[in-house]
Amino acid sequence: MTATTGKKPTRAVEIFNLVKEYPNPYGDDFRVIENFNLNIAEGEFISLIGHSGCGKSTVLTMLAGLNEISDGGIIVGKKEISGPGPDRAVVFQSPCLMPWMNAFQNVMLGVRNVYPHATKAERKQIVEHSLSVVGLGDAMKKYPRELSGGMQQRVGIARAIALQPKVLLLDEPFGRLDSLTRMELQDVIIDILAKEKLTALIVTHDVDEAVFMADRCVMMSNGPLAGVGEILEIDFPRPRNRKEVFLDPMFFKYREHLLAFLEQRAPIKSGSRTFANGNTMGFIDKKGADLEAAAAEHATSVA
Repeated sequence: MTATTGKKPTRAVEIFNLVKEYPNPYGDDFRVIENFNLNIAEGEFISLIGHSGCGKSTVLTMLAGLNEISDGGIIVGKKEISGPGPDRAVVFQSPCLMPWMNAFQNVMLGVRNVYPHATKAERKQIVEHSLSVVGLGDAMKKYPRELSGGMQQRVGIARAIALQPKVLLLDEPFGRLDSLTRMELQDVIIDILAKEKLTALIVTHDVDEAVFMADRCVMMSNGPLAGVGEILEIDFPRPRNRKEVFLDPMFFKYREHLLAFLEQRAPIKSGSRTFANGNTMGFIDKKGADLEAAAAEHATSVA
């Protein structure tokens, strides 16, 4: 987390009264996000977690400038955004690489557009550095078909950091990867953020990932009309050692807090059924099944 020196940390991102509506041909527009407010300090890592469909990725894509803001606003680096820009780089769940380009060329594609006035040697240096940072220094000339899923995602991460953004946005970047590769890339991201001093926000369904990686976990209430339900400070020092964090009793307290919120305190407004005793059961899609199962397991263990 940003070091405290008695001086107020500089804000990298300010999201204020953010609203997202979609047209509804049968009446008023359908409001997905309402009055979402969040400030992110320079160098801070935020995890955004909540049930599937609550609007996490919607917030991220609005911050990226890829999704129109219905009301409210977002300030990045003291400037209100009005669309996408190189100050915000996104790593999606799928790396979306050009299959006819090798790893070097895929990263160079963005670098060439963002640094049109740099020399050829300077752009080459940026690309090689970015690929080396993610552990692909020896695989720069390989094509996507020659790379594993984890290696392809490393190229996607290299492409993002090569733009030297102020904010790195991660939209479930490890969702399609096996557990071992997932842990490897979590460590890669943490190391990159420390070296490059980037501000970051990750959207995730993985409670353990949210706690291990972030300085603060932002829990979203269920949609529609979703917003910030609660914010949990994660007090582990950086750089983080995976073994030490996962053996720390506080890790389990943080984890249980998130699960308790997801199970009991996130209001269920959509896809729900109310029983005669007043209890409400929510139905979520497959994407959020892991959270639902984890929350159910937690509820059983503390009963």
